[in-house]
Amino acid sequence: MREMPGRPSRRGFLKGTAAGVAIASLAGSANAQAPQKEPPPPLDQYERVYFNEAEWAFVMAACDRLIPSGGNGPGAIDCRVPVFIDRQLAGNFGTAADWYMQGPFDPAANPTLGFQSPLTPAEIYRQAIPVFQDWCKTNHGDSFENLEAATQDAALTSLQKGEVGLAPELRDFFQFLLANTKEGYFADPGYGGNHDMQAWVYIGFPGARGAFTSWPGRENAKYPLGPVSISGERA
Repeated sequence: MREMPGRPSRRGFLKGTAAGVAIASLAGSANAQAPQKEPPPPLDQYERVYFNEAEWAFVMAACDRLIPSGGNGPGAIDCRVPVFIDRQLAGNFGTAADWYMQGPFDPAANPTLGFQSPLTPAEIYRQAIPVFQDWCKTNHGDSFENLEAATQDAALTSLQKGEVGLAPELRDFFQFLLANTKEGYFADPGYGGNHDMQAWVYIGFPGARGAFTSWPGRENAKYPLGPVSISGERA
């Protein structure tokens, strides 16, 4: 990841030429027939399954700076990425259910040797967030979510560079935060993020469509149909 001072770009994934009108019309017809669904509650009314209120406030603000709204495409908050992270930390990822966690661990070892913390990802979030918040108060005068955007970017850059003073067993916190934000942005919406498949629409990703047999050999043609989720919902 590049450093924080500018807004991260989300452009440059998939570009191509326009496709046939008949197929595009088929896409519009399919979208028109898609069943209506109940909209999810606003994020301030979402019933969290892992984060407490203070943690939620931080994650909301951090995700908003890692993939900001107001650019060329949807931001992390538009895509409800914090919901994805909350659910992941309450599940197998958060508990490291399928990781080898018996040790020995050497948190001071070179990061190239892999994950070295005795703590699960959920525990790392829970212990690292208040440390980082205290650092923000000491160095910037307030909790992270109350800082101006430019100051938040600078604080995240310090966190990324290891300048915050986290204990060695928490050193993967920023990497988890960044990776989980990206995952929530691009994952199937059934996992809580990528609301309405906005990120897929933005980059032109077709999602979980059943077959692409008519498309081999047409690498330079833009796929005209919208995304489909694993559950069959259409964007």
